[in-house]
This record gives sequence, C-alpha cells and structure tokens, in this order.
Amino acid sequence: MAAYGIDLLFGDPQRLHPVAGFGTIASAAERRFYAPTRRRGALVAGGLVAGSAALAELLARQGSRRLCLLAVTWIAIGGRTLRREAEAVTELVQRDELDAARFRLRSLCGRDARDLSPEEIIRGVVESLAENTSDAVVAPLLWGALAGPAGVAAHRAANTLDAMFGHHTDRYARFGWAAAHIDDVMGWPAARLTAALTAALAPLFGGSIGQTLATARRDGRLHASPNAGLPEAAFAAALGLRLGGPIVYNGERELMPTVGDGQQPQIGDVKRAERLSIAVGVAAALACAAAAGARTRRAGARQ
Repeated sequence: MAAYGIDLLFGDPQRLHPVAGFGTIASAAERRFYAPTRRRGALVAGGLVAGSAALAELLARQGSRRLCLLAVTWIAIGGRTLRREAEAVTELVQRDELDAARFRLRSLCGRDARDLSPEEIIRGVVESLAENTSDAVVAPLLWGALAGPAGVAAHRAANTLDAMFGHHTDRYARFGWAAAHIDDVMGWPAARLTAALTAALAPLFGGSIGQTLATARRDGRLHASPNAGLPEAAFAAALGLRLGGPIVYNGERELMPTVGDGQQPQIGDVKRAERLSIAVGVAAALACAAAAGARTRRAGARQ
C-alpha cells in the first residue's frame, strides 16, 4: 500500500533508476552472449530474471523484508509515469504538434507512429493506458503479494526483457522467444485481475459489470498476446469505446482485432482512461495488501 501511495504521489525514481541499470546489464549480456537461437535467448533471459529475483531476496534477508518489498515495488510500479506520458502526448495532439506527439508516443508503445493520424495517436494512448495498467501497476502489486520482493523483481525483469528482446524481427525472432514467453507467463494473472477489477469499477465510468466481463471474455482472446487483449477489452467496455484496428510494427502493417462496441476514443477519453487506471490501481493495492496480510497471518498460525 505504501509503495502504491508513493508512486501515486511522486512517481518512480527519476534519477539512477534501477530498471535503467538493469537494461544496461541486459544490453551488455546481449552483446556478449547473443546467438540467433532460442536456447541462447532462454539462457540469457532466464539468467537475468533469476538473478534479479535472487538479488531482491538477498537484500530482503539482509535487512527488513517489509522495507525491501516497499522499495522494490515502488521501483517496479510505473502508474504516475504512465499517466504523465499519456497527458504529454495528448497535449501535443491538442496543440496540433503531431510530429512531436508521434515521437512521444514511443514512450508508451512500440508501434510505428510516423504516419498516425490524431485519432490513431489518441487510440494508442488509451490502449497503452489499459495494457500498462496491468503490466506496470497491477502486476508488481500482485507479485509482491504472491512472492514478495523476489516476485516483483522477477516480473519487472521479465517485462523489461520483453520490451527489449520480444520483437518479431530477424535479430530477435528466436533470441527473444524466451523473454516474450516468460513475460507472458508472469503477466497472465495480473491481466485477469485487471480485467476483473475494471469490470467491478465499470459502473463508476458509465459501463456495466456484466457487459465489461462479457466483452473481456469475447474480445480479450482475439489479441495475439495472451494478456494484452483482456485489459484493453475491459477498458473499452467500461468506457464505452472501441479499441484496436490497423497498426504498424517494424515497418509491417497489421490489422489488430477490434475490441469493444463503442465509439473511437476522443481526446477527452484519455482523462477518463487515466481515472479508470487510478481506480484499478487503488483497488489492486487494497486487494493485494489484504491477500498478503492473510498469507502472513496463515504463516504465523502454522508456526
């Protein structure tokens, strides 16, 4: 709860961010051990994820486990940064600075933004808010409740490696296979919790619980990712929007599935999506803190 509260008020560290340091280490490991094979990619990704978890566990054992969990979770959560970037892109679109908005959008998602229209930029912002609410907010909280500092560190490492290596390019098609699949496995529970919490909160944003759950079940599985489609479909239904459609990745145009039955996102919908993201984060923090407290009480009773 404290970790989420700190991020809500102040955001994640702006200088000497440990995730940036991890990225530097991962890049060095890639340069040293790269080979266009799944086996080599699995060894690099598995070693980096396991090493991150082991380091977090070592730090927890050397001091206060609660303080270590607070610090690691705060570092891993990126909710305020996510919303700050969404607002920055939206303001650039409002000022008709579209080239700058397209460039800034790259901080939120990996699609090719060079030729996006204002409507497509806004759609990308809302989709990123939905997906990253799961990856950058709910997942760290959930793994902290399930597995403590080691779980948070492992998930953050896997998510970072997926962003670095999990691309369908000639270089990473095989080397990045393991990084992408580790991230899929670790993101699986958070995507489902995000969709469930979004449905529970939908009436506050003009949606309905039943319709949001139905849309998440119907449209969530259409996405190529086993996880990204669920929060996107749930956000679309809760906000009365339609997301998805054509995008460009690595120079190739792809037709992503359409999720939701509402209208295309407008500039004003970004603020609504941000508020929904905050609400889901608060609900996740409460639920995960309660789950962690229950686990601690059970462990104490067994002793």
